[in-house]
Amino acid sequence: MHAYRTHTCAALSKANVGDTIRLSGWVHRKRDHGGVLFVDLRDHYGLTQIVADSDSVALPVLEGLRLESVVTIDGVVKARAESTINPNLPTGEIEVFAREVKVLSRADELPLPVAGEQEYPEDIRLRYRFLDLRRETLHANIVKRTQIISDMRRRMEAAGFTEYSTPILTASSPEGARDFLVPSRIHPGKFYALPQAPQQYKQLLMVAGFDRYFQIAPCFRDEDPRADRLPGEFYQLDLEMSFVTQEEVWDTMEPVMAGVFEAFADGKPVTPAGSFRRIPYAQSMLDYGSDKPDLRNPIIIKDVTSHFEGSGFGIFAGIVASGGTIRAIPAPGAGAGSRKFFDDMNNWARAEGHSGLGYINIKDGVPGGPIAKNHGEERTAELIAALGLGENDGVFFAAGKEEQAAKLAGLARTRVAEQLDLIDKDRFELCWIVDFPFYEWDEDLKKVEFSHNPFSMPQGGMEALQTQDPLTIKAYQYDLVCNGYEIASGSIRNESPETMVKAFEITGLTQADVEERFGGMYRAFHYGAPPHGGMAAGVDRVVMLLCGAQNLREITLFPMNQKAEDLLMNAPSPAEPKQLRELSIRVVEAPKS
Repeated sequence: MHAYRTHTCAALSKANVGDTIRLSGWVHRKRDHGGVLFVDLRDHYGLTQIVADSDSVALPVLEGLRLESVVTIDGVVKARAESTINPNLPTGEIEVFAREVKVLSRADELPLPVAGEQEYPEDIRLRYRFLDLRRETLHANIVKRTQIISDMRRRMEAAGFTEYSTPILTASSPEGARDFLVPSRIHPGKFYALPQAPQQYKQLLMVAGFDRYFQIAPCFRDEDPRADRLPGEFYQLDLEMSFVTQEEVWDTMEPVMAGVFEAFADGKPVTPAGSFRRIPYAQSMLDYGSDKPDLRNPIIIKDVTSHFEGSGFGIFAGIVASGGTIRAIPAPGAGAGSRKFFDDMNNWARAEGHSGLGYINIKDGVPGGPIAKNHGEERTAELIAALGLGENDGVFFAAGKEEQAAKLAGLARTRVAEQLDLIDKDRFELCWIVDFPFYEWDEDLKKVEFSHNPFSMPQGGMEALQTQDPLTIKAYQYDLVCNGYEIASGSIRNESPETMVKAFEITGLTQADVEERFGGMYRAFHYGAPPHGGMAAGVDRVVMLLCGAQNLREITLFPMNQKAEDLLMNAPSPAEPKQLRELSIRVVEAPKS
């Protein structure tokens, strides 16, 4: 017999009744029924119920063990009584009568419970992550994550892509976040950077003639954490293709992404490949107030600025006269309820840092509220008709500068749909957001900056860069969005060295700057660069959606906390003076506040 097990804790069934077996695992739960002890033994694969009574030498040993101790148990498989069968457990028709037990590792008193799914402080969960990972949901999420990544690889290979590994130690790159720098011992005073993304390398692979590349790539960005982005590192399905248009990238990747979702959606509907909507950025900002819209939400925002020109509602009339915008957010059926809903929405908007939300509530066909009263009966009727509102609907209004109004309207659209339970949470709705602006105005720096990936191809190429207002230029750039999350971003690349230099010059860099910072790509583009494009899908966000998790820490093995600290390994930590001397580094203490 094997030293530790003949079966796993999920393998035994009625077919094994009468067999002598050996199991090893963790003591998950114990239930003392007065002289009879029931133990749930757990391993990676599942649970088996162990029984020990006064006839078993295992009884006193098991009674004296704390939960999560590791044991090997020899015993005989028995059928459970009909009334005690557990239909929710693969091993629910049997139990094992323990004849012998060997303690492999005794557990101390637990800092957090493993059995059950109760909430527990995050700092404890992260400090004792090896215990946290034993909990059923988190353990299952991690297993599902590996299965999703394996499925991605199979689908990419089936689509003709080959996986290549790109360097981890590289040069700094302008991906929009801070780099993690790595000091060079051999070259004092110089630093490598951990890659924010394999962007330049994958483009160089296309120049080198590899045609279709992909990689499950680790990426590193020194940025603040949030629920849908972990501090430090994340993984992406990175890919690049030669001789393609953006439409071909979409057509290639829709079957891959839809297939991954369908395989792990547990039967929930998924937007089928070939049916992903392609929504221009400007349209998305107008209709949804966001460039990552949740299309499960049926509410469509409307621009009603013209309705308030010269309106009797002076606040909105003044905003319009000063060049502002008014956006309407319908609230289907809200008029039939109490006014409290409208007041709560207004208070919510103020709590979010905005001046508030105007509203009209319609009850039995009669519009009410300050806006309806001051806007005038005829003009209010025209507004309600233009919005297609029913006799018991409501509508909220976001007012201000266009960017501010769009942002508040987008947040209010989500809030209204959540409060009225309008979102179908049992499906995955995917779409492309396309035609992003190439540049944006940086108010702090008072200059034009890239709004997205600086290596994208501007629509119109060199002519657009030479003749158009930079803020009107669009890029061959696109995001893949699912249920309100950006899960991928990509573009057709700029493979012309002259166009590349001109694009950077508009942001204030010179040709010399471009040659110094991006010398590898700049040189490569002088020696025959194919048209190419690609994208990168966020593995962590895809897994989070498919696991139904609300936070990336619930699908990641060893995450950091919100302060970018690894509580398990105590990182970051001070370096030894000897290490600093070898790296020619002196630590300068931050000024005390």
